Amino acid sequence: MLFAYSHPGTLTVHAPAKLNLFLSIDDKRSDGFHEITSLMLSVGIYDTLVFTEEPSAEVELRVTEANSLLTPLKQNRQRIPAGEENLVVRAIRLLQEQTGSHQGIRIELIKRIPAEAGLGGGSSDAAAALFAANKLWRLGLSLSELCEIAAKLGSDIPFFLTASHSAICRGRGEIIEPVSVPQCLHFVVVRPETGLSTADVYRHCRVGRHAKNQVEQLVSNLASGQFHSLSRLMLNDLQAPAEKLNSDILKLKDYFSKQSVLGHMMSGSGTAYFGVCQNRAQASQIAARLRSTVKGHVFVVQNRL
Repeated sequence: MLFAYSHPGTLTVHAPAKLNLFLSIDDKRSDGFHEITSLMLSVGIYDTLVFTEEPSAEVELRVTEANSLLTPLKQNRQRIPAGEENLVVRAIRLLQEQTGSHQGIRIELIKRIPAEAGLGGGSSDAAAALFAANKLWRLGLSLSELCEIAAKLGSDIPFFLTASHSAICRGRGEIIEPVSVPQCLHFVVVRPETGLSTADVYRHCRVGRHAKNQVEQLVSNLASGQFHSLSRLMLNDLQAPAEKLNSDILKLKDYFSKQSVLGHMMSGSGTAYFGVCQNRAQASQIAARLRSTVKGHVFVVQNRL
């Protein structure tokens, strides 16, 4: 779920990151994509996007990397594209194409969510772009119509356009079932210095095997506070291929396996790795130790309720 506030001609949107507590690869489709089942939770780290109406049909994007989270990677600075290859610009262009709109927009993106991390930053930003342009251009599209457009761009984008902070996503990610996770969960998240291409990870993945009702059981246990079973029910079929492509994930897996966390695994297609902690104090302690040993982003977040 995005949240926004507006002034005449301008809309500011805060776009959250997500964590996957469950991600199974169910089938390979004839179009080259994969059928998935995923439990996604939005968490409290945000990119901020400021959208301003532009009288011409131009789309202008300026990206600012926020120092608070990106400073540790100064020597290996992420390069966030600001041109037509950026998912935000692609989302706006597709919306223009689908609606026949000739209006333009200026966008300032303040980037806090690490890229190539499996945290959904690019997807959340693209969702924000569709939402904001629809409002500023007074197109009148419903959320379901925006989700149809979003699904053409990427599997995670429709989730960020829903009204729910947590959902089971199926198909390519466009079939969304909002679920209730009323418990406050504390996570320590690490995005190592190195990233991974989502396409590369999917190219190496295989269809997984899991209990048919495993994701539903995970949601039920989360809702009722039965956290003892999280490590048994959490799943990511993309982690095995990602481990072969990037040894940093194995190092983080080994580190978290020695901590008394409730569960741990990679998010999405990586390389971000997270532990579900027993409380915020434990998350802060683990994060402090990791900051002294791991090069990259380390931060503590909780799910949005």
